[in-house]
Parts: sequence; structure tokens; C-alpha cells
Amino acid sequence: MKNIVVGVGNVLFKDEGVGIYASKFLQQNYEFNDDLEIIDGGTLGFKLMTYFQEYDNVIILDTVSVEDEAGSIYRLPSEVLLGMGQYRKTAHEVEIVEMLEICSVLDKHATVTILGIIPEDIEAVEIGLTSTLEDKFDDFISQALEEIENIGVKVKKVDNKDLKIIAQELIGSYNGEHLTRIPNEEDTTWN
Repeated sequence: MKNIVVGVGNVLFKDEGVGIYASKFLQQNYEFNDDLEIIDGGTLGFKLMTYFQEYDNVIILDTVSVEDEAGSIYRLPSEVLLGMGQYRKTAHEVEIVEMLEICSVLDKHATVTILGIIPEDIEAVEIGLTSTLEDKFDDFISQALEEIENIGVKVKKVDNKDLKIIAQELIGSYNGEHLTRIPNEEDTTWN
């Protein structure tokens, strides 16, 4: 079976980046057997449809627009998501639901599950999560690991990097704290 975890969102808008951070966190702290791929889906939108067609199981890590307390975590199988018109509040939420609708009429498509967390702030232009989502991040990761194991993938913890370090290595900044150099910057000497 081909399985994939797709972190979706935009790290420039506070909690909107939680899916990206979660996918990077999983990649850097865990090993999975060969039956799982993890990618940063960013804001690929309709380009994600390829994954819906080529994989058996797709787990999407994202924010979810549901009227509930910030930090609440929802597991939404695609058949539930298709009936939730109010879910479509951000551009990528619209695209995900539209892709699911298109795929639902195709002969072969993945079993898609959205693991979503309710954001506190997706409007501020700042790299980093709110304290509310930071407090719930470990729970979000635990739910993602449970979902991964439920599709038959073996999980092994290999490191203990924290969210802040992972975000700084990815972007160079997290909640106003910056690295002293740009990630992956080469040391060049000018002659």
C-alpha cells in the first residue's frame, strides 16, 4: 500500500503553518517503514489531487475551520468532510474539499483523512504558532502518529527535536527569535 502524510498550510500566517510544522516534526523525530511518505504540501491546492489518485491512504495535517475552542483537534474522514459546507473558509480548505468531490466520482481514489486543529490566529503575518497551538502541538502529533499506525505503518522515535528548533531550521525564525545565520547558508569568503 502507498501511504502519504501531507502537511498543508502557510507558515507566514501564524497558526496556518501548523500542518507544515507537524509534517517536518514527524520527519525529523520519527522513522517509518517504507510504506509511508511525508511531504510539505504547503499551499499546493489542486496539485495535491495527484496524491489523492496515486496513493491508497492520504492523511492531511491542517487547520480546520470549525466553530469550537482553539486547539481542539478533529479527525475528519473525507465522507464527513464532504458534508461540511462550513469547513470551506480558507483558500486551501476550498481546494481540498473540491478535490475530494472530484475524486469521489473517480474509479480509484485514496482514503483521505483530515487531521485538523482549530487555529487561534491565521491572520497575523508572523512565523510561529500561538501559545494555544503550541500547548496542543504534542497532542496533534500524538493523533497523527495514531492515525499513521492505524493504516498499518510502523513508527519508531529517533530524535527529540522541539518545534522551535525545527521551525528555525526550516525558516530561520520562530515567534520573533531568529537564528544567527540563514539555514543551509554556505560559509563563503569574498576575495
